[in-house]
Amino acid sequence: MTAVQGTTVDIPTGDGTADAYLAHPADGTPRPGVLLYQDAYGLRPHLRAMADRLTGAGYTVLVPNVFYRKGRAPVVDLPEFIDPSADPTIWQRLSPLLRTLTPERTARDADAYLGWLADSPLVADGPVALTGYCMGARLALRTAATHPGRVAAAAGFHGGRLATDDPDSPHLGAGHITAELYFGHADRDASLPEEQMRRLEDALTAAGVRHTCEVYPDAPHGYTQADTNAYQREGDERHWAALLDLLKRTF
Repeated sequence: MTAVQGTTVDIPTGDGTADAYLAHPADGTPRPGVLLYQDAYGLRPHLRAMADRLTGAGYTVLVPNVFYRKGRAPVVDLPEFIDPSADPTIWQRLSPLLRTLTPERTARDADAYLGWLADSPLVADGPVALTGYCMGARLALRTAATHPGRVAAAAGFHGGRLATDDPDSPHLGAGHITAELYFGHADRDASLPEEQMRRLEDALTAAGVRHTCEVYPDAPHGYTQADTNAYQREGDERHWAALLDLLKRTF
């Protein structure tokens, strides 16, 4: 297991400065880059621990605070264990932040994140991989479509609203994707009903995108997030196996 060093970095963007967590091998050896997109709860200790685990497997991992326009992380103060059913105000505070992430801003931010990784001496030359959780799966899908030359693989877990009826739905960018994709859907997820699962699968297949879409049984939306009431150990362990397998095939 690779020894891990973690630090906070600042990334200049078209709209300001995004703070981010960087996990990298302690010996400074360049490793393949992974851009980890957060869920709606934001950059916090659990996501830093996820980045550290990926780095221990041999990668340099960047976790940007995608809500940086509203402040440095934590943008919203949350308890150590997040349970929206115990505090309904959590989503009242988070919803305005989600609305700041338009497709245009997502693409512009991805330029900055991927450019920073390309310039870092801690990242090996070549394209990078993405992994995203909840809304982060949506960001990963959009980034794979807008930056095909920079993204070799992308994974999304318990993603929501991936294939809606909206004219700017993420799945509509499938024709631009050159990366291999993996999605681990939650089967108890109101934000991604079966209709959207089929629409995503059909779009990726029609575009000739290398992909795997799997539905995790009895898994709730958020099953990988151990600091929330949605956590499911079985789904989380399956997610780690699938993600590390994808990265191993890619690099």
